[in-house]
Amino acid sequence: MKRIGIPQGLFYYYYFPLWKTFFMDLGLEVITSSNTTRQTMDRGIAVAVDETCLPIKVYLGHIVEIIQHHPDYLFVPRLVSVEQRSYICPKFMGLPDMVRALVPDCPPLIDITIDLSRNERVFNRDLMRLGQFLGCSKRAVQRALHHAEQELRFCQTLASQGGTMAEAIQVWEGQGVATQEEGDLHIGVLGHGYAIYDAGLSMNLVNQFRQQGCRVLLAEGIESQVIEERAASIPKRVFWTLGRRLLGSALHMDQRSDIDGIVYTACFGCGPDSIIGEIIQRYIKHKPFMFLTMDEHTGEAGLLTRLEAFCDMLRRRRNKDHEDNISPYGQPAYSLEDPVFRLETGGSCSTAHH
Repeated sequence: MKRIGIPQGLFYYYYFPLWKTFFMDLGLEVITSSNTTRQTMDRGIAVAVDETCLPIKVYLGHIVEIIQHHPDYLFVPRLVSVEQRSYICPKFMGLPDMVRALVPDCPPLIDITIDLSRNERVFNRDLMRLGQFLGCSKRAVQRALHHAEQELRFCQTLASQGGTMAEAIQVWEGQGVATQEEGDLHIGVLGHGYAIYDAGLSMNLVNQFRQQGCRVLLAEGIESQVIEERAASIPKRVFWTLGRRLLGSALHMDQRSDIDGIVYTACFGCGPDSIIGEIIQRYIKHKPFMFLTMDEHTGEAGLLTRLEAFCDMLRRRRNKDHEDNISPYGQPAYSLEDPVFRLETGGSCSTAHH
C-alpha cells in the first residue's frame, strides 16, 4: 500500500479530516508528523529563509520530520482560495515550490491546486487527474470526496460546541479529550488555526487560559452568517478568507455582554496578521483587548505572565465598583485624611514635613 504524508501544520487544523478520509478511501495509507515541539521549530528554521513567517518555518520542520518515515508521496497543495471572491495568503500559493527548493531529499509532491475563487472547475479537474494518477475511477474519486466532506462537517460541528479544531480532530480519531470546567471569565481568543490550535507553536494558549479559570470562545463557536454580517459592517471588504473571519468574530465578540475580554494572537512575519490585527484594535470599542505576537524566541514564562496579568485586570475591572484606591501590595497606598497629605490650592498634593 502506498503511503502519503500530511504534515501537522498550516491547514492541517482546518482540513485534515477531509484529506485523510479522501486518501484512505482511494486506498492510500495516511501518515502524519508528530505534534509541534521545539525540535520541530528548529528543523524548520534550519532550512527556511530568514524572511519566512513562523507558521511556514514550523510547517517545514514537520516536512523534514515526516520525510524520515519515507512516505511515497507528500501532500502539499497549492492553496489559492477556498471560497468565492476571497483568497489565502500568497505564501500558501507557492508552498510546493518552497518545499522543493528548501527541503533536501523530498519525495514526490501531490500539489493539486485548490482555487475556488470563481468556481470549482480547476479543483475538480485536478482531483480527477489525481485519481487517474492513483489508478482510481472518476466515480471512486467523487465518492471519496463526498465522504470526506461529511467527515469534515462532523469535525466542524464538534469544534462549534466549544472546543478547538485540534480537539475535534482528536475526538474524530478516537482519542479522549479532557472536559473543561466552567470559569468565571469568558474570553474570546482569535488567531489563525495553525497558530492557536497548535499547542507547540502557541505554547498551549487556549488551555493556559482555561487553567486561569476562563471559558474560551473561538471563531468556530460563532455562526458563519453572524461572522459575515459583522465583517461586512466595515467600509471595505476583507478579501483574505481567514482575515475576514477573524475580523467578523472580533466585532461580534465586542458586542456580546458575556465576553469579558478579547485576545488576538499573531505570528511574527505574517503580513495579513499585521493588518488585520491593527484593524481589529481600532474597531474594538467595548472590551479590553490584548495583542500577542508569537515568534521562535517567545518563552512560555513570559507568555504566562501576560495571560495572568490580563485575567487579573479583567477580574479587577469587574469588581471596580467595590474597590477604590487599591494598592498593588494589598492595602491602601494612602488616605486623603492622612495628615501626611493635604490638598493645596490648585488641586496639587504636597507632603507636609514634620
